[in-house]
Amino acid sequence: MTLISRILGFVRDVVIARAFGASMSADAFFVAFKIPNLFRRLFAEGAFAQAFVPVLAEQREQAGDEGVSELVGVAGGTLAAILMAVTGLGVIGAPVLIFVFAPGFSDETGKLELAAALLRLTFPYLLLVSLTAFMGSVLNLYGRFAIPAVSPALLNIGLIGSALLLAPQFAEPVMALAVGVLIGGIAQLVLQYVALRRLPFRPRIGCSLAHAGVRKILGLMGPAVFGVSVAQISLMLDTIIASFLQTGSVSWLYYSDRLVEFPLGVFGIALATVLLPALSAKHHEGNARAFSDSLDWALRWVFIIGIPAACGLATLATPMLSTLFEYGQLSGRDVDMASRSLVAYSGGLVAFILIKVLAPGYFSRQDTRTPVRIGVLALAANMTLNLILVFPLAHAGLALATTLSACINAWLLWRGLRRDAVYRPRAGWKLFVTRVGLASAGMSFALWATLDLMPGWGGLGARMRALYLLGLVLGGAGLYGLLLVLLGVRPRQLAASGRS
Repeated sequence: MTLISRILGFVRDVVIARAFGASMSADAFFVAFKIPNLFRRLFAEGAFAQAFVPVLAEQREQAGDEGVSELVGVAGGTLAAILMAVTGLGVIGAPVLIFVFAPGFSDETGKLELAAALLRLTFPYLLLVSLTAFMGSVLNLYGRFAIPAVSPALLNIGLIGSALLLAPQFAEPVMALAVGVLIGGIAQLVLQYVALRRLPFRPRIGCSLAHAGVRKILGLMGPAVFGVSVAQISLMLDTIIASFLQTGSVSWLYYSDRLVEFPLGVFGIALATVLLPALSAKHHEGNARAFSDSLDWALRWVFIIGIPAACGLATLATPMLSTLFEYGQLSGRDVDMASRSLVAYSGGLVAFILIKVLAPGYFSRQDTRTPVRIGVLALAANMTLNLILVFPLAHAGLALATTLSACINAWLLWRGLRRDAVYRPRAGWKLFVTRVGLASAGMSFALWATLDLMPGWGGLGARMRALYLLGLVLGGAGLYGLLLVLLGVRPRQLAASGRS
């Protein structure tokens, strides 16, 4: 289901790239859309979910469905009340938020004003998507993963439809994208609500900061706000600095980040979504060995999928960006510039996924403070590296800084779990990583050699680009799988939790 949503996300980005390219209006929309998404990480999908799911799992263990119903009703009502207040402030203070997150926009006539007008329409998406994520957390606890995973597809459909059908009706066509964000947010919320009503309880909505469960969630959420949102904050820092660079820099970072988000979303976030309730249950059962084995199983999947995906993104950066986006308003130069940041981002793909998988090892045990300390260090490293790398590498330096800080974050999370003996690796890791590394290197070399023999990508038609790229992707994946088998990796080694 996540794959369906991500594919539609690519279609959305192709449509936006064709219509708006890397123009001033595209830069303005991407910033106006990033701001509510950052707050979404703070209020729902990130910090709130990481604090809410373990407490909800504990409540279900102790009080059954009746206890879950009570906590869901009060926590949901309290979250909605807070979000309404924040949304109102965001809409009123849109120009201030744009100036804070993209101060460089003030140097170009009309850019800041356009971004602020867009933000007034996109900011209410925070309320809609946060409540959607809240309901999705409840569904995940009951093993209903499909609806929460596929619901983002509705946002993509809303944006695609608005870009194609509504944009010609606006004096400023990019405003249609902001309307599409609202349409998609409402559709997501309705779908999630219908699915929630099928669970074996009917929560009564209330609002109380004094409720014991709500107090516990807020206590855990405070540190988690920063711990789980470091990557998003890093991306916003990139946006702030990129706003001072040449026009198009924000868009180049966006298009390259979208390609990295594909494997991260399809695999990393999906794996983490399943892992958090499973680890929470094992922790409450007191089964430390099963807890560690689940982490070990997940980490092996991170390496066997993440390493070749990162190699493929780096090797095929230009062909992928050209095939998906080099139409209409997006030029060959834009593709070249975006490919530079994509190569830099791809080096951090494994680290990005590792953070998603390792963080539940803390949150499931209701430890939100340790990821905060680690997050502070990673954020400080990102800010320092941004200032060092942006001058020689421009926007690609910002991407590389994000990659390096993510590696620091992932390593510190792993070290903490090992130090506390929460995670005890199964035997065979060195041989496993060596096999995966050799298979990925062989695949990358074959792709590079094949590209060297092919004609220039920019001179190909859209259909030929798509066919060539499909052949490269399928051929690379097939070769990687074959090399894994020849090197001794077998599917049964990854089928059961923690077994090598």
